[in-house]
Amino acid sequence: MVKNMSTTKPMFKFVTLLVLISFFISVMCSESLINDGGGGSDDEDLESLEELLAIDEEEEDKQQGIHIKSSEADTLRKAQRIVLELSNERVKSVIDGNEFVLLLGYAPWCGRSAELMPQFAEAATILKEMGSPVLMAKVDADRYPKAASLLGIKGYPTLLLFVNGTSQMYTGGLTANDIVVWVMKKTGVPLIRLDTLSDAEKFMAKHQMFVIGLFDKFEGSNYEEFTKAAVADNEIQFAETSKTEVAKVLFPDNENKKPFVGLVKSEPEKYLAFEDTFEKEKILEFLEYNKFPLVTVMTELNSVRVHTGPVKLQVIVFAKDEEFKNHLLPLQNVARKFKSKIMFIYVDVAEENLAKPFLTLFGLEESDKTVVTAFDNRKSSKYLLESNLTPSNLEAFCSGLLHDTLSPYFKSQPLPENKEATVQTVVGRTFEDLVLNSPQNVLLEVHTPWCINCEATTKQVEKLAKHFKGLDNLIIARIDASANEHPKLQVEDFPTLVFYPSGDKSNPIKLPTKSSLKDLAAFIKKNVRTDRGITSQDETSKDEL
Repeated sequence: MVKNMSTTKPMFKFVTLLVLISFFISVMCSESLINDGGGGSDDEDLESLEELLAIDEEEEDKQQGIHIKSSEADTLRKAQRIVLELSNERVKSVIDGNEFVLLLGYAPWCGRSAELMPQFAEAATILKEMGSPVLMAKVDADRYPKAASLLGIKGYPTLLLFVNGTSQMYTGGLTANDIVVWVMKKTGVPLIRLDTLSDAEKFMAKHQMFVIGLFDKFEGSNYEEFTKAAVADNEIQFAETSKTEVAKVLFPDNENKKPFVGLVKSEPEKYLAFEDTFEKEKILEFLEYNKFPLVTVMTELNSVRVHTGPVKLQVIVFAKDEEFKNHLLPLQNVARKFKSKIMFIYVDVAEENLAKPFLTLFGLEESDKTVVTAFDNRKSSKYLLESNLTPSNLEAFCSGLLHDTLSPYFKSQPLPENKEATVQTVVGRTFEDLVLNSPQNVLLEVHTPWCINCEATTKQVEKLAKHFKGLDNLIIARIDASANEHPKLQVEDFPTLVFYPSGDKSNPIKLPTKSSLKDLAAFIKKNVRTDRGITSQDETSKDEL
């Protein structure tokens, strides 16, 4: 059976490639220091045991290829006394017996642990020092599958917050500060009140990014919308004050305006004032569009947040670290002109897991030069800055991206010689003219060099081309999908045969590649009968293959 082929799938799924970044943390702990029904032991003996366990685990991590810096190992050793290891037998009693439990489900073989282990450990230590009521716990889902099943852990790693036994997925960032802010907000501290200059100074020392609200009184509709936003946001710590002098310490640019809301970040664009009406959704939207730096350095810890943000136009610079330092200031100057409209991102080419999935899309994975690309995530289009990286070139490139005047980039082989070919060769740059804009019907074979089933289909296509040679309203062609692409060529399986009717190129038809030669010939004969098509004499001569 022949069916219509959908053309709505994205040309490439670069967001999906990196949104699946996993996170894993592995820290040892003492069960006896948590009030879960277990017995106690002498503190000195316990501390010695924990040190041995931490050293033992560090050696095990090294054997598994997980290298942890000594400072990170120190942080992990401190966390041994804080993070509780759960087992099949104890998981239910711990979850049910504590008001708040932040639980990590992991597998010991997960390679992401080296990135996130110190972050989770540091967060555990900070929360303990702050007097947080949250119990930090972990479970080895490989070793304790019953516990993992009971908790609903289906992949590694998984972070869950249990509130009185009911779980919710962790939705915050993956740095220690992100974890601390998220946990504090979810466990009853979404908003911190600052009354003195000393309070403000201590608060600034703890938070690199925060929201400050200045109000005459902590009541009224404006204040209520502010508090709703503080509760709804999962990533940024909110603070409030009624003292102008306190707000001035936190946000010097405020001219004693009340009510006032401002976002403070630790970067050149440090102070951003909220200037819209006081509504929860508008405050949250302001934060979503402004929480990232002018130029965001992408890491495996923040890549999910980068790709799922509301700014759908992204300019990504791939360079070596030293080269990026030379480009940073002009990049920031251009980024400032397109703030909240285009997100600027830097990826270190040494980070192959982050750089290669993108650079491969442009055939530049082996490039040793600085590469500037852009993506419009609204319509899955990608672009390449082919001129030198100068402020004027970059600004023009960004302006074209913003106003949708850039020509999308797609891979293409050199233009082929098709004069005498029975089967025409289509490349990325000729797909528009030879397939979509031509007045003829087009039968297109989509193949790749590594496809083991393509050879048989190729032989069928060549026989069809010889059989229908001479028809002026039929083109039979092929395209190598590994080296060519086009936004309107949406094929994921190889080989694929696609028929583009002359009267309706926007609705191509996908043909089963397992069809017999006669079935394919019959389909072609049926669909090329137009007023310029097969004559009765043609039909007689084309009855047999």
